[in-house]
Amino acid sequence: MRTKPKLTRLDRVFARLDREPQRPAHIEMPKMSRHRVVLFAATLAFYAAIVWAVVITSWLVRLDWQVMFFRPYQQWSEIHAFVDYYVVLGQRGPTAVMVAAWLGWRSWRQHTLRPLLALGVSLLLLNITVGAAKIGMGRLGPHYATSIGSNEMWLGGDIFPSGHTANAVVTWGILAYLASTPRARRWLSALSAVTSLGVGLSTVYLGTHWLSDVVLGWTAGLLILLALPWFEPLIARSEVWILDLRDRWRERRTGALPAPTAPVEVPVRLKPRPAAADEEVAAREAAPAPRSPRAPIYLAPGPHTTRAERTPVTPAGSRRPPHTDRITRGTAPAARPLTGG
Repeated sequence: MRTKPKLTRLDRVFARLDREPQRPAHIEMPKMSRHRVVLFAATLAFYAAIVWAVVITSWLVRLDWQVMFFRPYQQWSEIHAFVDYYVVLGQRGPTAVMVAAWLGWRSWRQHTLRPLLALGVSLLLLNITVGAAKIGMGRLGPHYATSIGSNEMWLGGDIFPSGHTANAVVTWGILAYLASTPRARRWLSALSAVTSLGVGLSTVYLGTHWLSDVVLGWTAGLLILLALPWFEPLIARSEVWILDLRDRWRERRTGALPAPTAPVEVPVRLKPRPAAADEEVAAREAAPAPRSPRAPIYLAPGPHTTRAERTPVTPAGSRRPPHTDRITRGTAPAARPLTGG
């Protein structure tokens, strides 16, 4: 009885993705249109203006200090517990897990890895751009300010721009970016904007960020979402590469071997011999082979005698008694005398 191999959970996931190799027709991939390019350029200019306003210690820095001295967490202390929980919507770990679970289900239903790959690319861009800006500008937060009225730049801090706000914009905004219909995209865009802005204001309420940090973080997250269409070809190539790697891993796991190929004969190129060597070989082949020397034959000296006529010889002399009446073979016997009457 032949039994079917037991499939693991990962095998079932990829089998589900293989049922429909093409994306559904109603899902449109965002393109970098002229409208989006203009919006990206305007957002980038706004980003640079905020940084410049903080560097020159303009009215934006004075507004930061006024909000800090207002101490919102003391003015509205009754909502402090709610804000402590609400600000978690901007933390990278919990929000990434929640959104990845939803996009994983989307990938299962739509038979494509694009939602998960888009989330990974956006989070990677967020860590690189926002992290580099935080370290490069080194602004201190309200709780660590050293002098009243200063911009607190390049003092070793890491709060400008606000990571909570930028993470909330990217993590929740990716849901609107991957929406299947224009109506869903509009509603999710508005919801993600309100959620991310609320996370940023929560950090101002708790006193962990300046107001300008929140505005710059919101702008930094929006820049990442606007730039995502430029990375769509990379996402598509990564999906093809992952599925191809999956196929090769599956073949290796099932033990499928490639078809054997016929051996290729490699011609051996010999070095040409000189003419003198050829003449020497021809002369050697024409000459007769020398005979092997025979072993020498040792013959006994003198005439050959029979065994009966030989006299055994010992160191002490001959052991055979003399027989005078014996006649040598080949000679005529002598005449015997006649006796009697």
